[in-house]
Amino acid sequence: MASNSNDRLAVLIDADNAQASILTELLAEVSRFGVASVKRAYGDWTTPNLKGWKVHLHKHAIQPIQQFSYTAGKNATDSSLIIDAMDLLHSGQLDGFCLVSSDSDFTRLATRLRESGVTVYGFGEQKTPEAFVAACDRFIFTEILRPATPEKEPSKKPLGAPLDKVVRPAIEVSAREDGWAHLSAVGNIIVKTHPSFDPRNYGYAKLGELVRKQSYLEVNEITSKDGAGVLLVRVKSGR
Repeated sequence: MASNSNDRLAVLIDADNAQASILTELLAEVSRFGVASVKRAYGDWTTPNLKGWKVHLHKHAIQPIQQFSYTAGKNATDSSLIIDAMDLLHSGQLDGFCLVSSDSDFTRLATRLRESGVTVYGFGEQKTPEAFVAACDRFIFTEILRPATPEKEPSKKPLGAPLDKVVRPAIEVSAREDGWAHLSAVGNIIVKTHPSFDPRNYGYAKLGELVRKQSYLEVNEITSKDGAGVLLVRVKSGR
């Protein structure tokens, strides 16, 4: 999906279901899609479990929104975030929303925002329910944002769907009669059908790197009329 680096985005964080330790990486990821014009984190900041957020909120100029838990077992934080999201939507000043949570309670919110014509980017752990993932235009698993450390190697286990079942259909849909498809078109189709798709889920920084490593695919680089390099990809005959 194409994104505009000038898009005005609201970053709304469910602090009860997000990790403060990856805020630097998360906001860097948000900057790929636009400008974080609004940054808010929701939670009951009087509770000890959110104590570790304080330094990160100040560092990244994120506004903490206090929401007391009035009733045990009821998530007032979710309701507060949803109400603010709708208020921001109706202000007409934003192009998109970044919803940071692994909670399925935001599925309807994501759907409603998209129905209003804004782009929705979701950020959450791999445990995030599929319904919430599918409700977003893009969904980024936060596991890939965590910096690797010498003590702990990054996981080699893919975080996405089986790659073959994701890539093949996208190539078939976008291919010319000779079977070749523009990689950019393939990537756009994949994201539309699998919002959580990201080459980094499979250990590759770019889609081009990923397809070059697949034995069942052929990759050909050509030069366009304006001199830019263009990658073409197709499924090998008999594969």
